[in-house]
Amino acid sequence: MTVQDLSRRAFLTRTAALGCSAAASPWLTPVALASAPWDGRLIVIILRGGMDGIDALRPVGDPDFAGLRALEEPEIGDEAGFFALHPALAPLAPMWAAGHLSGVHAVSTPYRDRRSHFDGQDLLEAGTGFTPGAPRARDGWLNRLLQTVPGVAAETAFAVGQETLFLLSGAAPHASWAPEASVSLSPQAELLLGHLYAGDPLFAPAAAQALALSQEMEHTPSLAEMAEGETGMAMMAEMMEGRGGAAGGHLRLAEFVSGRMREETRIAAFSLNGWDTHNNQGRGLPRALTRLAEVLRALELGLGPVWGRTAVVAMTEFGRTVALNGTGGTDHGTGGAMFMAGGAVRGGRVHTRWPGLDAASLYDGRDLLPTADVRAYAAKVMEELFGLNRPVLQEAVFPGLEIGDLGPVLA
Repeated sequence: MTVQDLSRRAFLTRTAALGCSAAASPWLTPVALASAPWDGRLIVIILRGGMDGIDALRPVGDPDFAGLRALEEPEIGDEAGFFALHPALAPLAPMWAAGHLSGVHAVSTPYRDRRSHFDGQDLLEAGTGFTPGAPRARDGWLNRLLQTVPGVAAETAFAVGQETLFLLSGAAPHASWAPEASVSLSPQAELLLGHLYAGDPLFAPAAAQALALSQEMEHTPSLAEMAEGETGMAMMAEMMEGRGGAAGGHLRLAEFVSGRMREETRIAAFSLNGWDTHNNQGRGLPRALTRLAEVLRALELGLGPVWGRTAVVAMTEFGRTVALNGTGGTDHGTGGAMFMAGGAVRGGRVHTRWPGLDAASLYDGRDLLPTADVRAYAAKVMEELFGLNRPVLQEAVFPGLEIGDLGPVLA
């Protein structure tokens, strides 16, 4: 370990006392990569915190929806007019119209009733069934997929701040990477940091670097801002090529993944935080959905010629309650939604066996009833994208899963 590595890690640890939350920082989220001998590309995005599928992918055609949520008019709808995307996903309208974005509704993992983020995310990444008290699986479902393929090689990369996603942990070779740390500090925190490490020969350089990065973040444009004006698309393309165009942490993830996937990488996984909307969901959820929309647009731009051979699966550990709570948020639930994007996707539609929102149809009297397993749709994508057979998927990748008759999900 070099002095630079040591000082950076120590700095990240010490800045926790200044209010910098490592768990909430997107630049600390690792990207896990693995090469595979396929032409198709698969990107898995874990939406950590439990995305409210009822709000993100709105069942406006359900007669009970209007009485449960007082929401503004959605922007994008499916052909039947039953579902519509949240207005924060309006930038994805061209992707939806091109058939490169679809939704899946009323899905969940086998996890039931306990509603713990830790257990729910663990089960989502393990891809196994749910047995209370059972030991954790030894590997994640993407790693088990790679274990079925001979000759898989790992990318060379490195991790900052967190371990590799469990989704890709296991016996098959893989690598991890995360972008350089960039934090935004308050003036008080900057002053305290400067005084704290002014005379420290080991940590002073790392502190100075953090202050510089914090100041850069104050002038970082969003993807939407960069897209405005005549030079917007050129700036976005330049960002994706790694030649400039500073971006937020979520866009740096998309930039890195796009660059690798244009070459030999075939599978990537990363996570986006900010989906635990217990309070004031009308403010928090649009921010999370905006980041998701920006990531999907950035991937579409960055992948360029290989976008047509790419499937992106965005999934979450569980849904949220159908009714709002007393603070304008939603609590942990069961059934929810997932999104699929990419040029390989059969988009412009919502895949579901909709259970209904009337009181008699709810799970446990409060949640959307799951009518399909989220793992089944992930398996279906891999079946069509990679040509894997069902016994491999149902026995090795997702042990005990029954994919069932879902119909085609890719174009």
